[in-house]
Amino acid sequence: MAHTEFKNWPDMAANFIPAIKELHKGAPGVMKAFREMGAAAHEGGALDAKTKELLAVAISVAVRCDPCITYHIEGARKKGATREEIAETMGLAIYMGAGPSAMYAAQALEAYDQYTDSAAG
Repeated sequence: MAHTEFKNWPDMAANFIPAIKELHKGAPGVMKAFREMGAAAHEGGALDAKTKELLAVAISVAVRCDPCITYHIEGARKKGATREEIAETMGLAIYMGAGPSAMYAAQALEAYDQYTDSAAG
């Protein structure tokens, strides 16, 4: 397993804490509701805690959120996710990151065709 230093993910998480604290000060009601929503999303249910963290990792990658990635990778690791499970989850993230782009690309072409048809009268 090769280790890179492209980004230092643990430092990113630690360095982001002051910014989050400032956001809590500036928008306390919203951030309280956000914490409560997170707690509700992580409550026990049909999906176990590790699966929920793996889903959060995949979504974090698909929406390209570095702070989300670092928090949820560590969350998944703490819940027992293996490197192999993370790698497999990344396969889905790649698919979902690209799949929606293909769907929107088809819609963009459709929009172009509709505007062209409308202009032609």
